[in-house]
Amino acid sequence: MSTQLISRGSLSPLKGVLCMIGAGLFLTLNDAVLKWLTGDYPVGQIMFLRGVFVFLPIILLVWHAGGLRSLRVTRIEPHLLRGGLMIAGTFLFINGLSHLPFADAISITFAGPLFVTALAAPLLGEVIRWRRWLAVVIGFAGVLIIIRPTSEVAQWAAIFPLAASVTGALRDILTRKMSQHDSSVSVLFYSTLAVTLAGGVTFVGGWAPVQAFDVGLFFLCGILIACAHYLMIEAFRFAEAALVVPFKYVSLLWAVLLGLVIWGDVPDNWTFVGAAVVICSGLYILHREREAKTKG
Repeated sequence: MSTQLISRGSLSPLKGVLCMIGAGLFLTLNDAVLKWLTGDYPVGQIMFLRGVFVFLPIILLVWHAGGLRSLRVTRIEPHLLRGGLMIAGTFLFINGLSHLPFADAISITFAGPLFVTALAAPLLGEVIRWRRWLAVVIGFAGVLIIIRPTSEVAQWAAIFPLAASVTGALRDILTRKMSQHDSSVSVLFYSTLAVTLAGGVTFVGGWAPVQAFDVGLFFLCGILIACAHYLMIEAFRFAEAALVVPFKYVSLLWAVLLGLVIWGDVPDNWTFVGAAVVICSGLYILHREREAKTKG
């Protein structure tokens, strides 16, 4: 994936959508591994150890992008802000995974695209017409059809993934702005550094001994999260936030597929109905974007 800066005049909606779909796959895999680890390790330790392994693929990306000069930034303040949002979002989401059923925690975070759509107009100056609003809402309805959240979602722990979706929306909008000036590698590097350092500080509170097998899981998490966030940053470089963010819904399809292949969970009819709604809403958004480009 190219790390060259792309101007607003050379946006590529299809590339942005594909990057977001790929990011969703890697994030879903990462979330499943994280759910496993939360039973044995505190949140801060998970943030630190995963961050350490994230730097392995980042080093390769830095090398591929031209070395240390790819880490130069126009302004450090946005990177500090994005790092803070990443720290808050990671802490909140991992806590949510540790207290809620996996599917419920994931379903709550999918409120994020609605927050992005609401904030993209005032913060990014993007034009959000009613048809795209309607498609996003329908897509979210499809997610609810797939998940059909139980009454357990109403418990207090639900505030963790909900708050994480808000910080994620702010992070995505900030990323869209930053991607016009700084490389994807630099955005990923400094945010990862912030999360890793924040997790490392929690060492004073006591960490659990790391089992040999779990070292491999932390390594896997690092690779998955690095690939996911790099693709997500590229998605915002190629297309408008309000276009690509709804395609995060496709992660629910990855979750269904993984459940079928790994655990033998056969989706029921409602799951297929919800998946169809999600796909159709996403395709309609892409159609409207192409139509607008053609008229423009």
